[in-house]
Amino acid sequence: MDEAAAGGHAGRTVQPGRTGRTGRTSAAGSALEKSLRVLEAVAAPGGPHRLADLTAAAAVPKSSTFRILASLIDQGFVRQEADSRYGVGPRLRGLSALVGAGEPASIGRILGELRRSTGQTVHLALHSGEAITYIRKLEGGDDQPFRTASRVGMRMPLHTTAIGKSILAHLPADEAKELIGATGLPRRTPRTLTTAKALYAQLADIRTRGFALDDEENEPGIRCVGAAVLGPTGRPVGGVSVTTVAFLVSREEIEAYAPALHATAEALTPLL
Repeated sequence: MDEAAAGGHAGRTVQPGRTGRTGRTSAAGSALEKSLRVLEAVAAPGGPHRLADLTAAAAVPKSSTFRILASLIDQGFVRQEADSRYGVGPRLRGLSALVGAGEPASIGRILGELRRSTGQTVHLALHSGEAITYIRKLEGGDDQPFRTASRVGMRMPLHTTAIGKSILAHLPADEAKELIGATGLPRRTPRTLTTAKALYAQLADIRTRGFALDDEENEPGIRCVGAAVLGPTGRPVGGVSVTTVAFLVSREEIEAYAPALHATAEALTPLL
């Protein structure tokens, strides 16, 4: 934040009587206003955006814009792309997913339809750095004899989950390679893919089929099918999955959910 945002710590004197209803000074309010303007600029159509464009759109000095963006990145509201542009981060997308929950085209209703059509547990997750973060989970029908350990807010690896692998498959090749190298592909179950060669082969297959499988690779006894949700530029922002018990639902049976999964991913695209 700039010196005004720090409340005059650089020798400035805050004028008396200029406090808001919360008792904070106008300097603090100015800092909040600047941060909100920068956040609005990041979320504007046409992103990701360059620093110079955000500075102009938010009407905030470049140095202050840069510091605000750094803080927003740390908090997950903004993400910096490989080309140094700034785009919407997973926490901001998570908040947007909660807006309009009662509308016919809401995320909750779209996911609910997928759960009704499959009778299985449904997850929605957003890409968050080297992992995915679950932002929605709808448990399967009352007749389901199990509950998965996943929960909203949980971060999971990209290489072990159906959603994560579907995201990796749709990322630019150099970016996917960098993420795979950074994580080291740790083993979570005996079936986890732990070599880049095996994972790359599966990613190529995912691009051909349009969906990914997690065949007990993340959690023993759990089988999932997932598809990426693409943003307006075609970049994957997250994914949706159907989760089943491996001994109850075969690979062939879970793959039959792919058409409904694709329809759900497409319906979610304008909402994420």
